[in-house]
Amino acid sequence: MERWSSLRHHGLVHPASPGGWGAVQPTVIMSSFKQADHKLLMIPGPIEVSDDVLLANAHPSMAHVSPDFVPVFGESLEMLRKVADAPSSQPFIISGSGTLGWDLAAVNLLEKDDDVLVLTTGYFGDSFAECIATYGAQPTQVVAQVGSRPSEGEIENALKQKKYKAVTITHVDTSTGILMDVEAVTKIVKRVSPDTLVILDGVCSVGSEEIHMDAWGIDYLLFASQKGIGIPPGLSLSLASPRAMKTFASRTTPPAGFYTSWTKWLPVMKAYEARTPAYFATPPTNLIYALHTSLKTMTEGPVSLAQRFEKHREASQRVKKGIENLGLEQLAQPDSRQNGVANGMTAVRYPQGFKASDILPKMAQRGVVFGAGLHKDAKDEYFRIGHMGVSVVDPARRDVDIILQKLEEALAEAGYQKQ
Repeated sequence: MERWSSLRHHGLVHPASPGGWGAVQPTVIMSSFKQADHKLLMIPGPIEVSDDVLLANAHPSMAHVSPDFVPVFGESLEMLRKVADAPSSQPFIISGSGTLGWDLAAVNLLEKDDDVLVLTTGYFGDSFAECIATYGAQPTQVVAQVGSRPSEGEIENALKQKKYKAVTITHVDTSTGILMDVEAVTKIVKRVSPDTLVILDGVCSVGSEEIHMDAWGIDYLLFASQKGIGIPPGLSLSLASPRAMKTFASRTTPPAGFYTSWTKWLPVMKAYEARTPAYFATPPTNLIYALHTSLKTMTEGPVSLAQRFEKHREASQRVKKGIENLGLEQLAQPDSRQNGVANGMTAVRYPQGFKASDILPKMAQRGVVFGAGLHKDAKDEYFRIGHMGVSVVDPARRDVDIILQKLEEALAEAGYQKQ
């Protein structure tokens, strides 16, 4: 009895259940749980998670075919559609990182020697091209200067050069913080090459940037759990349009993967959404409880999705203005700073004469973790700040105020003086 009393005290047992969570309310949380003190994690993923999400992740071990778990999985699939405004799409929830989404796209939508146009704004566009080539497709990259993005003219010209099976867009490249105008790009694709599939890497954008998958004509949206979705790492999430599913069904060769094949996963997703258990590989049940909790908050909580996106825009403006007030510059080129930068992160150049070891350890000493640079051509020139999820949606946390104050202190201790 002591064990169950303790679990009830911490919200791990549904109060109406004698020994476990009920199927109707799997995310009922008692308010006494608070996560342990820790350094404020303000990198562009993984991000800070809320107490209720972390508690849901600590759910007692549950069978993946349990009648209590099945509706949690099913509802999570349905809520993914709402987050991306994609009512006609087929959702997938698979154990893995965001990177797995690249493999899923390549394995299921592409075939050997297919031409693919890859729009590149940093490390992750380069890596997506490498993944595509691994499976025998032929990527052609349009590579932007560091801190910039391909122009609409460059994209249109590239599309006119040959017939592409797909075009890939990295909505926000986490290595640079550059934001692509996805709606504008999809309009170009529809006009110039309407048969070309649009594949969107939304790992660093879903949940923090506005996306209208169906209206914009996105065929495959891949993302992950640890950024704007606001739960710990470990889930590869994606949505496929009816056109993408038709492309998959009409393949002339089998998918070049086993774990990544939709032939294996599609029956599982359809079964759980129909509230029936199915099996191919064991899903991470605890992470899916956490996902369900976060998606419930995002889609039915006191802050609407539209308000959530606006809060991210406001926080981004505050961070970028705060950086400017300190005399620092963004990695983004001047022509990108107005509309071409992410709302969930900011890439900041070190002051002249300073480097990572001058700033980042001093931030850690003050209880704040920032990310180092990642782009191969400039990784030692800048650092990255994440500002997404609960850190910006819950104003009581004051995370943005805290990081700007601590950054000013760290710079002063390092000997920096604003010019």
